[in-house]
Amino acid sequence: MSQADAARLVGDPGQVPAAARVVRERTALVPRIGLILGSGLGALADEVDGVSVPYAELPGMPVSSAPGHAGRLHVGYLEGREVAVMQGRAHLYEGFTAAQVTYPVALLAALGVRSVVVTNACGGLDPKFRAGELMLQVDFINMTGQNPLIGPLPDPALERFPVMFDCYDPAYREAARSAALRHGIALREGVYLAISGPSYATRAELRAYRTLGADAIGMSTVLEVLRARQLGMRVLGISAITDMAIPDSDEHATGEEVVAMAERMGESFKRLVRAVLPEL
Repeated sequence: MSQADAARLVGDPGQVPAAARVVRERTALVPRIGLILGSGLGALADEVDGVSVPYAELPGMPVSSAPGHAGRLHVGYLEGREVAVMQGRAHLYEGFTAAQVTYPVALLAALGVRSVVVTNACGGLDPKFRAGELMLQVDFINMTGQNPLIGPLPDPALERFPVMFDCYDPAYREAARSAALRHGIALREGVYLAISGPSYATRAELRAYRTLGADAIGMSTVLEVLRARQLGMRVLGISAITDMAIPDSDEHATGEEVVAMAERMGESFKRLVRAVLPEL
């Protein structure tokens, strides 16, 4: 297949079975929990006891160009659970469509995943938050202007109009709270708002988002949650607050600073995810 033909098939739902076959040729393990690791949070994937497959070897898989996204799928065991870990994701701002961004979620479902943990690096909007803290996502606001569920249903058995109340599973949220408490991990809670990027929000936009009820802002995750819920997955969302997006501040973090802070937060992030995995 030529590179042009391969590019046209990126995100094509018809490629999911072929991508799943590639994974199954490497391992017989059936993962039950999927993890999607955001900017600077990919180190956890290297702790999976199993196999690793570069995204470029998976038919239809979008390959990210964003910093802090290694582009590998790890399938194996973590904390005794069968997992499939996406070490990096694709974003709208890279030129991918909403459907292409969520192709990995469809692949996880085809591999057997029934629960997914979505993670990201984000900016804090709540002035009580501090950079370096973790946040449990309790709800989201989609300000990307896009939705991956638009268009023909890839499977007629799927819900045409999926309900997004409690999109983040209430039992999983409680499990995360309990795990954080048991292990002495500080965990904020809040509403995550997604924009398309790549430009950061203006001061006026940040004020508007805060008025809408957002506690944190980022450029990912929400589209994946929409797809996961349509596919019947249970979802847990965890954010790393890498900077404060305060409209009256005199400074704004750069993309490099965001990734660097996420990497510094790696140990607390890994402790929380490892602590909650046995509960999912």
